[in-house]
Parts: sequence; C-alpha cells; structure tokens
Amino acid sequence: MPIVPTTPTNDERRDAGPDPVDALREHLAANNGIRDLEILDPGEIERAVRIFDRDGFVVVRDALDAEQVEFLRAGVDDAAARIVALDPDRSGNRGSRRYSFGGSSSTRSMLHRPEWQMLIDLPTIEPILTAIFGSPDYIVRAASGDFCLPGAVEYQPLHSDVGDFVNSERTPFSSFQDPRGHMSIRDLPVPYVCVNFMPIDMTRLNGPTRQIPGSQRSRAPIPRLSDEPEWMRLSTVCPAPAGAVQIRDVRAWHGGTPNLSDGMRAIPNIEYYAPWFREPMVPGISRADWSTLSDRARHLTRFVVADSADELDTSPTLSPPR
Repeated sequence: MPIVPTTPTNDERRDAGPDPVDALREHLAANNGIRDLEILDPGEIERAVRIFDRDGFVVVRDALDAEQVEFLRAGVDDAAARIVALDPDRSGNRGSRRYSFGGSSSTRSMLHRPEWQMLIDLPTIEPILTAIFGSPDYIVRAASGDFCLPGAVEYQPLHSDVGDFVNSERTPFSSFQDPRGHMSIRDLPVPYVCVNFMPIDMTRLNGPTRQIPGSQRSRAPIPRLSDEPEWMRLSTVCPAPAGAVQIRDVRAWHGGTPNLSDGMRAIPNIEYYAPWFREPMVPGISRADWSTLSDRARHLTRFVVADSADELDTSPTLSPPR
C-alpha cells in the first residue's frame, strides 16, 4: 500500500513564481545537521552513557542488521499506509502530513505488530539501557514512534515528552509532583528513555529530528517556534545510517523538521521506564502475542500485557482514547 505524494506540475510551479520550499531545501542541504555528530558502535557502552548524560541523547549504529532493517521497514510502510488511508486530506495528528504511530492506534501503542516486538530486547541495545538506568530491571512503557510524508514542509514546535503532573485533565499520563514546589521531574535521574530506530538513512532533507543538546535538565521555557534561533532549527540528528538508533532522554527538547525528500521518513520506537519510575500505562499487547515473546521480552512488557480475558482493539485511528 504505497503512499504517493501529490506534487505540482512544472506549469503550476512556473505560474506560482519562486518557491520558498526550494529555498529551504537548498538551505537545509547546505547547513542541516548537528556538526560533528558522534555515532557510536554498540560496544561503546561507557562512552554512550557519558554522551547520553551530557546531551540527553546518543546515536548508535548497527543496532539492527540488514535483515532486521528490511523487516522493520516493510512493517513501518504497512502501518503508515493503514493510518494515512484514514486521512485523505493528509491533515496528520501531529501537524500536516505528520503522524504518531502510537497516537494512531486504539491501544496507544504498536506492540501488537511483530516488527515492533522484534525491537523490545535487542542484544545491541540492552547493555546500553542497563548502564543508563543502572539496572536491568527497567520496563517497557509502549511502542510508538512517528512518521512524516513528503510535503511536510512545516517545523513541529520543540517539546518534551514528559512533564510534572498538573491535573487529570491536562496531564492524564503524568505522575510526578512535588507538593512543596521544590523539585521538578527534570531534577531526577533519567526516568524515561525512548529508543528511536532508523529503518532508512536519516538525511538533511527527509525530516530528521532536531534535538537540543543538554536541554533535558533545563527549567527554561521551551522557545516558541517563532522565537526559536536558527541553530536550534538546524540541530538535527543527521546524517545517520539505516540500522542506527537514537537513544534519548524524553525530557530533552526535540521536534520534527520538514521532509523535503520524495519518500516517507519514519522512526519507530520502544519506550522504557526506569525501574523506580511508573506512570499510568494501558495494555498494548494481547496475552496470546505476549506468550510468543522471549522470556526477557515478556519480563519487560509485563505491565502492558492485556488480561487473558481481554481482547485488544488494535485498529488504526486518528482519534485514540485518552
């Protein structure tokens, strides 16, 4: 189920005059990407932890082999096509032509798909996560990620994926609160890590994630898009090869960027909580599917497996339950 972008004809381009997207494409091709981006091998565990603690993220190559990359890419393409089929106007659920995988699932997760199940307990990633958390007893929160289609020409505002509890309406999936007002979740050791997988090469033009180094502990207001300095817009995780992962502290500021390529950009993920941290979770994998996982994967997902009597609705949707 391929996703085919709609592009203007040459006559339409000429009639419209100079195209600002062409200017942006040229600018990004020349300037986009974190300068001297460090990309590590899976065995560089201590170095990975140092960079993660410093920057709030680290990139590791060869987390997936060629066969795994191909399997993941095919699954991502199929899942994205099913989601986009519900959105003929390409309005997206994270901005125009921009979509959350988890936010497009009735379970808020993609753990029901074998491609995401493959990612739960990879031997290339587990030692790094164990070192980051200081324990192997972390748990899976969910499986998600996002994708953007060609023609997603807008920047997504910078944001953080976790925050302090305010109330059940504004922050239904947040839990940390210091009633004294002395501490924020940003003062804690890392509570929540996301591992984004790259089934394709991340380039300067296909919408790489921008990531603001060192922002994971900042209490400064996140700048609005209109106030964001140019260096932040260009602080993107690229170039990076297919099969690599970005391991990130979800407190760090990050956001989507324009996809000015001719193909979809997707970064599926697995999300993990520290052994000592919990927030509200919902079932994302059926008991039958869970029983087919490895012993380690079953242990990691023990808090997101459905009760044996429950049947999960895993249909795609653009309006998931809260």
